[in-house]
Amino acid sequence: MRLVRRLALIAGIGLTVFSLASEPALAQRRGGTLVQITQPEPPSLGSYISTANPVGQVASKIYDGLLEYDFDLKPIPSLAESWTVSDDGKTVTFRLRSGVKFHDGQPMTSADVQFTFMEVLKKVHPRGINTFAEVTAIDTPDAQTVVFRLNRPAPYMMAALSGYESPILPKHVFSQGDIRTHQNANRPIGTGPFKFVEWRRGEFVRLDRNADYWKPGLPYLDRIVVRFIGDTGTRAAALERGEAHIAGFGAVPYNDVKKLEALPNIQIVTRGYEMLSPVVELMFNTRRAPFDNVKVRQAISYAIDRKFVIDNIWFGFGKPTNGPISSNFAPTGLYSADVTNYNVPDGIERANRLLDEAGFPRRADGFRFEITHDITPYGEEWRRFGEYTQQALARIGIKANLRYEDVATWLKRIYTDYDYEVSSNHLFNLADPVLGVHRAFHSRFIRPGTVFVNGVRWSDPRADELMDRATIETDPKKRAELYAEVQRIVVAAAPLAWTHEISFATVLDRRFRDVIVSPLGLFSSFDRAWRE
Repeated sequence: MRLVRRLALIAGIGLTVFSLASEPALAQRRGGTLVQITQPEPPSLGSYISTANPVGQVASKIYDGLLEYDFDLKPIPSLAESWTVSDDGKTVTFRLRSGVKFHDGQPMTSADVQFTFMEVLKKVHPRGINTFAEVTAIDTPDAQTVVFRLNRPAPYMMAALSGYESPILPKHVFSQGDIRTHQNANRPIGTGPFKFVEWRRGEFVRLDRNADYWKPGLPYLDRIVVRFIGDTGTRAAALERGEAHIAGFGAVPYNDVKKLEALPNIQIVTRGYEMLSPVVELMFNTRRAPFDNVKVRQAISYAIDRKFVIDNIWFGFGKPTNGPISSNFAPTGLYSADVTNYNVPDGIERANRLLDEAGFPRRADGFRFEITHDITPYGEEWRRFGEYTQQALARIGIKANLRYEDVATWLKRIYTDYDYEVSSNHLFNLADPVLGVHRAFHSRFIRPGTVFVNGVRWSDPRADELMDRATIETDPKKRAELYAEVQRIVVAAAPLAWTHEISFATVLDRRFRDVIVSPLGLFSSFDRAWRE
């Protein structure tokens, strides 16, 4: 155990040394305000209950996790200064740092970690329900030690312990009242480098430097202001004029990204999304006609021109795909291209034939039936994707009416009420399929009220069995074989139409340094960010 702890501490020290050595001609300066554009405005700051993109962009500066990760996706120390895993993989022991305080001045201890995982993340976090399913108990032999007891090995769990994915909460605050509607969801208290100060709805969230942060001398910045700007042109102009300093996840439309890239004060960064691997999809409500018919779902999958979507809506920032697992997993063997290929030159012809076979002939007006397409409320390219989908479906005789609502309304419609027919979305693969892929179509994740899980309500016993086996399989070759079969089954059934892998671009003011230093990018804490 001593050796593992020592290696963990050395890893943390090595990260700092690398950071200092990367800019030998410059010294970090304290002070300054970083203005971040996040779009749309988050519905809440409760990242322990919502994995909505805007929530994570703000809350990750407030909360820490047990671990963080380097660009090789390997864990490095955070609130846990070291850890050990038993030979059978069923006991994981973390040694917590001493002297860490929450923003209200109370000490962070093993009791807070136990409460966070057992009472919050396992029960209400959309991904935690899956990630920590094997955790049966957490022991707290002393204030600085936590021991995770697992029913079965869960190696993927070690990739899900960042402040973004698994924020550590103060038990003395969040154990009082209903965690789902807690009054401190929007007045968060964490151990992170920045403290919550103010949220002016429709305008901004203000976070100030945590002077008692447990990393000596950090953070460098005095303040982070997260602005919410509805107009896309105004967002780009704010970055161009230096009134805002960073934006990502499509907050700036890709055509504007290309224009801003030519400016001397702007740089475009594509690093910082490695732990996310987002895949764009169309979701079908498979329990509502006509999308309970597999041929209808397959027809729409064939009708989408993926190259057109990437070139004309995402301006080349993407790669076509047919399935749920990103090609970023190809080196591990978990990605398989041996699936039904919907991206074919005669896709429209195949789609029309399938709809005829499904019993939906064209009427006198040329349409077969009429639906509503709910657009993801995440910005301009999603509106354009909705408009493109409307046109593509018209070509195969489906009349699609478009509906665009705010984030909270859309989330409730899709994941609580299931009151939709087709919706667009993008889902993160995260660092392992167990964490990011299973939730989209495993039957265990049909959970009304839990967002970004199986909102299509499709399931297949064989696919469930294969995913369950892959979850605990430690042999890489056998695991790859299991996922290859999962992908064949799911892609053929088409509960979703996967279109492309997004290559997100972050627009960053060149005056700010060491901002994107993690594979989580905008979902990291910015504790090392500084302004020249």
